[in-house]
Amino acid sequence: MYLPSFQLNNKVALVTGAGRGIGRALAIGLAEAGADVAIFARTGSDLEAVAGEIRALGRQAYPFSVDVTNREQIEAAVSAIIRETDRIDILINNAGMNIRSQALAVTDEEWDTIMQTNLKSAFLCSQIVGRHMQQREYGRIINIASVAGQVALRTGVVYAATKAAMIQMTKVLALEWGKHGILVNGIGPWYFKTPLTEKILNQPDYLAEIIARTPLRRVGELEELVGPAVFLASDAANYVTGQTLFVDGGMTIYGF
Repeated sequence: MYLPSFQLNNKVALVTGAGRGIGRALAIGLAEAGADVAIFARTGSDLEAVAGEIRALGRQAYPFSVDVTNREQIEAAVSAIIRETDRIDILINNAGMNIRSQALAVTDEEWDTIMQTNLKSAFLCSQIVGRHMQQREYGRIINIASVAGQVALRTGVVYAATKAAMIQMTKVLALEWGKHGILVNGIGPWYFKTPLTEKILNQPDYLAEIIARTPLRRVGELEELVGPAVFLASDAANYVTGQTLFVDGGMTIYGF
């Protein structure tokens, strides 16, 4: 048989920033593929809503209100998940934010907030969960980067720096941890309809510019990120590591 399994039956996944937008879509998509899903977010009402959707699919949900820039909170939640499930097979580092400041206007507070939320959180979660994965000699880590980490965009210099760093961190972790059976990959989205992008996508001139630079001539739908994530989390990607898959409608063919 040459067709590998894309199913995630009996797997346990952890998704950060899972309360809304991309994280919510990925958490529900992993559940649809058969995984039980632990979800991290700061807003309790969002967590419970997503947990309810996961459970409606017949899967287990483990919601945790966690500040993913705080090592102690992450460690406590990860320990609780492992006590409950015995393992974490899949980690998706999705938590992120942006402040669209021009370079000369960036404040120290903005720099620190974006760096910690986007980059530090992904490293802390990878380090803490990765230690557990090394003990089991198995793991799948997926970092949600951005096309902004590959090409220059008007998204803000600090956001772009964090996403470029995530792409490089993906490569280094893949290199270090491959011998332990841990695959580390990334997904680099272009514009998708999320609460984070809703305001800017409602600006007709900016939306027209985005579409003009996208060969598929539209922004992405959240469900179009689920397939790549399930692929990278499944046995179908057993020989794929250190890569960032750009899900961008072709945008990175020529930049913006």
